[in-house]
Amino acid sequence: MLDKVRDWFGFGDHEHDFGGQGHSHDHDGGHGHTHGVIDPTIATTERGIWAIKWAFVILAVTAALQILVVFATNSVALLADTIHNVGDATTAIPLWIAFRLAQRKPTATFTYGYGRVEDLAGIAIVGVILFSAIVAGYEAIDRIFHPYPISLLWWVAAAGVIGFLGNEIVAVFRIRVGREINSAALIADGYHARTDGLTSLAVVAGAFGVWLGFPLADPIIGLLITLAIFGIVWQSARAVLTRMLDGVDPGIIAEIRHSAAHVSGIKEVLDAKARWIGHRLHADVAVRVDDAATIADADKMAAQLRAELLAHIPAMAEAYVRVQGKADGPVYEAPQYHAPEPFVFKGKVAAGALEIIETADGERMRLTLKAPITGLSAEVHIARETGTEILRLVATKEATVLQSDAAPEEPHEFSAELRLASEGASDVLPFAMQEPEGHHH
Repeated sequence: MLDKVRDWFGFGDHEHDFGGQGHSHDHDGGHGHTHGVIDPTIATTERGIWAIKWAFVILAVTAALQILVVFATNSVALLADTIHNVGDATTAIPLWIAFRLAQRKPTATFTYGYGRVEDLAGIAIVGVILFSAIVAGYEAIDRIFHPYPISLLWWVAAAGVIGFLGNEIVAVFRIRVGREINSAALIADGYHARTDGLTSLAVVAGAFGVWLGFPLADPIIGLLITLAIFGIVWQSARAVLTRMLDGVDPGIIAEIRHSAAHVSGIKEVLDAKARWIGHRLHADVAVRVDDAATIADADKMAAQLRAELLAHIPAMAEAYVRVQGKADGPVYEAPQYHAPEPFVFKGKVAAGALEIIETADGERMRLTLKAPITGLSAEVHIARETGTEILRLVATKEATVLQSDAAPEEPHEFSAELRLASEGASDVLPFAMQEPEGHHH
């Protein structure tokens, strides 16, 4: 019984949520939830964005119903809880706008794109939540010194129950979708919504206290909820400002080093840096290889490291790799190329990422799987004006990597389908690739 209660609050063993992997690939450093900051790995998946949309709708409906009761009853506790739920719902709006802007191509002025708009959205969200906390706190303190009778106590209690149910529906929804897409952050979001539901039940307790003849119970509960909102302000501001100052969770750097350990020939990671630009990560990695390694070997190891980084950290957009033979020796900078962003997918047959890479033999399409798939057949069907270009992806020495024998035709901006088949199951996954603006071959 105790284990069920702990699991309901999110303190149970959730290793099964991620396919039983011994090594966590959450990649956002920890499983905590932060109001106003949606985890980057959620924003890069259609399923995650779909979950954000519906959570917004459910919480918006919940808050709207509570607002009606606030006007009818004059309950300060319910007002504070309603502000709390409105804040939870409205955080999705500026972030959604920021995600849309971030999808625009880089320009000659904004060479990294418009990802930083998300930081501005985060600051705006923190400001809104802070303003709501001040309003709720002022109303609660004013009501303590200037008591005002509350009417329709049963309505107040019912609105508190509605707040609880709305948050619980969102909790179940987020946890279920989070497990579907292996997003620890979305699962944590769900458990946080569950605890938010208990805040709504506090409104019921306040109404009960007033019913028992203790009228200050309502503003006191309102003040406690206000303190919770101020806690959210602090948490959100710290997360947003950390991103704005190019801060990342140390777990991301540890994951970069872990990725390098999977590449044969890399002896040591000399330096690893990363920063967020919007919801995409950009990394700068310096590695040491064997003194006898040739330039072709260095190219190959750099390409393999990029593949590992993409497999381990889905939010990774670009990795700049520097290779050297000795810790104090000359640096070989692996050739950088500006290819379209990878297509990250999860289907019935497999999950992974498809990208265009630069190899010693020229550009190739590479499929990096999250796990080996027995007897996998993979093809990319590209729609061209002259017909359909078909690239067959063949197995390589690495069990999780398939690669085309030929380069995709120019231009590298097209609509296509990734077709996968294995043991009677199949996937047809449509996608599109766009070249960065100003990139010419």
